[in-house]
Amino acid sequence: MAKEERERIIIPDENGDENLFEVLFKFDVDQTGKSYMVTIPVADDSEDDDTDEVEVFPFRYEEKGDADDDLALFPLETDEEWDMIEEMLNTFQDDEYETE
Repeated sequence: MAKEERERIIIPDENGDENLFEVLFKFDVDQTGKSYMVTIPVADDSEDDDTDEVEVFPFRYEEKGDADDDLALFPLETDEEWDMIEEMLNTFQDDEYETE
């Protein structure tokens, strides 16, 4: 069965090097009006895909302008945001296991 193609974005690091990430999921919080995304780095072909652990990179984001690919990313600032991301990740993982 073919894997569904995920959205990919390029995120520059502190040195200005561009890194490719896959967007696992996005969600909005109606109460705060904020939007969040959780990303993972795109693995090099030389890396094994057999590992169960993958580092995730969550962000709060805002769309800038009309283009879908023009985003401003912000680090999570509060414990409440981290808790919410953790809860969403657990739900995402549960959904992934159910579809396998």
